[in-house]
Amino acid sequence: MAVEDFSSLIAGITAGIAGQPLDAALADRLNAQMAPGTPGYSAVFDACRAGIAEGWMCAQEHGGIRYGRVIKAGDATHGFSVDVVDMNDIAGPLHTHPEGEIDLVMPLDADAKFDGHGAGWVVYGPGSQHRPTVSGGRALVLYLLPQGAIQFHKG
Repeated sequence: MAVEDFSSLIAGITAGIAGQPLDAALADRLNAQMAPGTPGYSAVFDACRAGIAEGWMCAQEHGGIRYGRVIKAGDATHGFSVDVVDMNDIAGPLHTHPEGEIDLVMPLDADAKFDGHGAGWVVYGPGSQHRPTVSGGRALVLYLLPQGAIQFHKG
């Protein structure tokens, strides 16, 4: 799995969500169209595992969290940046999503949850903030950020 192939895979997703409000209706639509076990969900999950195994995804580590911005926001991904994290029973840094955030939760351990959500899509609206938390085991989380916008907070 090359970064270019991963970018093309993600572009297929972002094409369908660009310009849409980041709200519960979008989460419901994504969970209906790309639910765990569907070919689309499996393709992204497999691509993430391959990218990590090859060393170009989640190549950085801080405080027990492996992470990395895989794709900068741009035309190829319809204005979304793509980050992937690998977390195991840990809370990440507090941050705000100025434009919102779309997350794909991919548990590596059956009971792993991200912010209380199991496998599937989670959408945070513009201006939302959280301390991303994985509990119950290990999970990969893919973050789509409109315009790559994120603000980290101290503390």
